Amino acid sequence: MTAADVQDSSMDMMMDNLPQTVDPTTLTSRIIQSDSIQREDRTNDSDNDADDMQMDGVDQPTFQKLSAHAARGGKAEYRRIRCPAHRYTPLRENWEQLLTPLVEYLKLQVRFNTRTRSVEMKTSRHTLDTSSLQKGADFIGAFMLGFEPQDAVALLRLDDLYIESFQVTDVKILRGDHLSRAIGRVAGQDGKTRFAIENATRTRIVIADSRIHLLGSYGNIRLARNAICDLILGAPPGKVYNNMRNVAKRMNERY
Repeated sequence: MTAADVQDSSMDMMMDNLPQTVDPTTLTSRIIQSDSIQREDRTNDSDNDADDMQMDGVDQPTFQKLSAHAARGGKAEYRRIRCPAHRYTPLRENWEQLLTPLVEYLKLQVRFNTRTRSVEMKTSRHTLDTSSLQKGADFIGAFMLGFEPQDAVALLRLDDLYIESFQVTDVKILRGDHLSRAIGRVAGQDGKTRFAIENATRTRIVIADSRIHLLGSYGNIRLARNAICDLILGAPPGKVYNNMRNVAKRMNERY
């Protein structure tokens, strides 16, 4: 080791032994800066709290629900349902039962046009729901298809009920006596088969000549349609009864 190296090492040791000093002006400026930042943060927080309290104090605007008459700009909507010839007498006999829910529940104006033989409905300033007119048209349309008023009124009370119609010949092309026997298998003796399907699937079925109408929820209509199609295709009624018994058991366990 040379004399120069010894001198450098001694200088390093002396520098290590010297006390570490900090410039007081630098420390003071940092403290002042931190205090100003904290004051600014507190000011911002107080402003945000004041804004939040102001927003909470503001009353939100509330708008009343528009009636069906007001939603159309004061114009009335119309519906017309034609009455088939074979439903004219039942319509006359059940007119009071049909009119009561339409006027008192849906707040519609209803009349029967004897010249065109159709039921006409329109909204008024008392009609509250915009869908009342369509519900009323579905209700009258279900009655025109052959459903009883007690069954068709469920369309007014529930939103998940539908009507499905199909021809017997849509399932299988039949003519003459073969078509008559297929319709007889669906109806059963004294309507026993039809009642069994209705009770098991919780639907309502109308057999109008070769046309079949179903009223119920989507899943229940599917079950009833499958049973009717099996009968049209020639399945034994006993097998269909067994399937309906299983379906009824599953539905009772579900509900």
